[in-house]
Amino acid sequence: MSSIYIKLLRLHMKRYLLPILILMSFLGFSQKYDTNTPELYTKYREDQFYAAVTYNLLNDKPSDISQTGFSSGFHLGFIRDMPINKRRNVALGLGLGISANSYNQKNVLIQEIDNTINFTKIDEGDYDVSKNKFATYLVEVPFELRWRTSSQSEYNFWRIYTGFKVGYVVYNTTKFKSEVTTEKLSNINSFNSMQYGLTLSAGYGTWNFHVYYGLNSIFDGTTSFEGNSLDMTSLKIGLMFYIL
Repeated sequence: MSSIYIKLLRLHMKRYLLPILILMSFLGFSQKYDTNTPELYTKYREDQFYAAVTYNLLNDKPSDISQTGFSSGFHLGFIRDMPINKRRNVALGLGLGISANSYNQKNVLIQEIDNTINFTKIDEGDYDVSKNKFATYLVEVPFELRWRTSSQSEYNFWRIYTGFKVGYVVYNTTKFKSEVTTEKLSNINSFNSMQYGLTLSAGYGTWNFHVYYGLNSIFDGTTSFEGNSLDMTSLKIGLMFYIL
């Protein structure tokens, strides 16, 4: 049942994220506050809903592992904006979100043998591989220190948001498809259930650069490849969109 739920979640995130981003872009360019009623916006807040698309990279890879294709990430959530100064352009943010991430890989086969998960080095040329990736699905808690040039009368402004994000992996999958064998695993214990890292979002108006730098390994300490601990971390680079 959980597998079906996760598949539906990922499908809907892919299907609806583009329309959501287009809507955010439209609202970002069109929304302005009424300067004739400043008292109404004395307690204004900014950027409480977010959506992001990222390109996911693997840091600290063993020399025998590489990435191919486009490894994507889709992120949605809400961050409560809590201004800490009178102008309300400096704030703290605390939120809750969901994240779906895929990582295409090369030259490693993840399979279960005798109830044990193995990460095996292979030559993909011998397998005629058509798919080799793993994916994680997380519930995340972002915390941000926010600075911006906003005012109560103008929506488009510069922003720099730095922060920290903690995620809990609620589901994971691995998929390997070739002419020789097909391997599909889900909810294996090789992944770190808690993943955390530093975040930065910066930009003007609708379009914002976003980066997540993972501080701990995607896989747990018992996972090894070629006799060495598999300590790969995640680096996500992409675009962040805010609204309201």
